[in-house]
Amino acid sequence: MDSSSASISHFRLSANSFLSRYEPLALLLVPLLSLLIAHSLRSFLRRLSEKGLKATLLGFIMNAVKLVPGVKRYIDAEKQKVVDKLQSDSQSKRVGWNTELPSTGLGTSVLEKMREEKNNDPVWQGKCSGTVYIGGSESDGHFSVINEACSMFAHTNPLHLDVFKSVARFEAEVVAMTAALLGSKEISSGGQICGNMTSGGTESILLAVKSSRDYMKSKKGITRPEMIIPLSGHSAYDKAAQYFNIKLWRAPVDKNFKADVKAIRRHINKNTILIVGSAPGFPHGIIDPIEELGHLASSFGICFHVDLCLGGFVLPFARELGYPIPPFDFSVKGVSSISVDVHKYGLAPKGTSVVLYRNHEIRKNQFVAVTEWSGGLYVSPTIAGSRPGSLIAGAWAAMISLGKEGYLKNTKAIMEGSRRIRKGIEEIAELFIVGKPDMTIVALGSDVVDIFEVNDVMSSKGWHLNALQRPNSIHICVTLQHVPIVEDFLNDLKESVKTVKENPGPISGGLAPIYGAAGKMPDRGMVQELLVDYMDGTC
Repeated sequence: MDSSSASISHFRLSANSFLSRYEPLALLLVPLLSLLIAHSLRSFLRRLSEKGLKATLLGFIMNAVKLVPGVKRYIDAEKQKVVDKLQSDSQSKRVGWNTELPSTGLGTSVLEKMREEKNNDPVWQGKCSGTVYIGGSESDGHFSVINEACSMFAHTNPLHLDVFKSVARFEAEVVAMTAALLGSKEISSGGQICGNMTSGGTESILLAVKSSRDYMKSKKGITRPEMIIPLSGHSAYDKAAQYFNIKLWRAPVDKNFKADVKAIRRHINKNTILIVGSAPGFPHGIIDPIEELGHLASSFGICFHVDLCLGGFVLPFARELGYPIPPFDFSVKGVSSISVDVHKYGLAPKGTSVVLYRNHEIRKNQFVAVTEWSGGLYVSPTIAGSRPGSLIAGAWAAMISLGKEGYLKNTKAIMEGSRRIRKGIEEIAELFIVGKPDMTIVALGSDVVDIFEVNDVMSSKGWHLNALQRPNSIHICVTLQHVPIVEDFLNDLKESVKTVKENPGPISGGLAPIYGAAGKMPDRGMVQELLVDYMDGTC
């Protein structure tokens, strides 16, 4: 027997002698238990890395509490009460809804049925935050222009470029005109700005994130991508992170509610593909430090997306009108992509947005090409395959009909309306404005009254405002619908604050308790479950 065989034999005898002291069952369970502990530790460390220490510990504590007999059942019951309250209004209105095709169709009389249903909608003219950006009546003016344009092209689909050549031209021109507003003609932009139309800001953001991920994979070999957004960044980035398997870091904002560049810098590592800035951010209408973020992205060789979904059709014109607007577009070094909604202040039909890229090298990562399908060769530029040519035509009609002069006139009106609203809020002692808005969104909070109760009273007066958190506040996104009724808004706001101050406590049927509880709930996973359960019951 050679020395190696002797060594193996000796080791075997020694190991068997050592292990003979233990019960066979123990020898079987210890490795399994070790694997379980290792798996649990790995899961804990992964959650710690993704969520941070505080959220991880809270999640652990809440999961442990739910193991107590009866506790989980109690929590689920209380959660269901909240969900039922959120759904109560919509559920009660479902009586009589169609659940199957009628045996005999209504023919053209269906249009009368639709008019009846539309007449039952709440009155929104002038009382919605954002939502409808076109001014005037639905039956005339700019409304009638885009309605007829959409109707004219209702049957078209730009997937068939060889058939609907007019729609293909409209899309190319909408993209080019939008790019020109955002610096494509500047030498610093590089002269290659390109893009596509999409169904809205969320799809534009999703495509920009997907393109950035794949571009950085090809450029740097990043296979475990991460992106960093400010706390004020749109929720569409969370959706993109889930869809495209990207770790998302939310960095805090500074005392002025702008993206904290230093905080974002601390999160950058070898896997970072993208950082994000907004101009302005949806919650407070404040423009992030785009130049500083662009410099940061350039220095690390990563992508930088600017969310101009709200500001794209206001900021260029506001700057030309002399408002102090900081740099925000492709003229800023480091900006690799931009999203901008035409269906907001571009006054186009709903479902129209544009995603733009600094060059074709980045944009090509947006496309999906299929060569092995029996249905033939296939290539698609956006998430959707078939797209409504009617909306593209409507966006083109909106931009061409208004022209630069029209957008300048509208921008002046809404910027002035926003100024009057800010001034009026400042005169209400119980309220404060969150930060210093740069554009047409005004967020307001209070240290004296419950701002969510104020929102409920405003709702009872027909207003539809947006509830915010961190800090608790509400905002109004000023549109052309609001310009004629600024004083009505301010008067109703004053009365609502007075009502809440004199009669503190939630009004019957209001959502203030739910918003308040959600804001204070330390277990954000439970809040997430509430939202999912609510959405699951809406269809």
